[in-house]
Amino acid sequence: MSGENCPDLFELSDGNFAVIGTDRTEELGGRLPVDASRADYERIVVITRETLLRAKRDIPDA
Repeated sequence: MSGENCPDLFELSDGNFAVIGTDRTEELGGRLPVDASRADYERIVVITRETLLRAKRDIPDA
């Protein structure tokens, strides 16, 4: 909302969350932990630690 072009995490009106970050699917797709997977329509998006920590205060506990 500040007009800066940076990663963000925000809640949608349906209660889901959207992430704006860097698409690193090609780079990280083959390096997922053994208990992780993604569908063909899903992408691996990276946001900074700072972005997630700042968003934490806005994410409800339940």
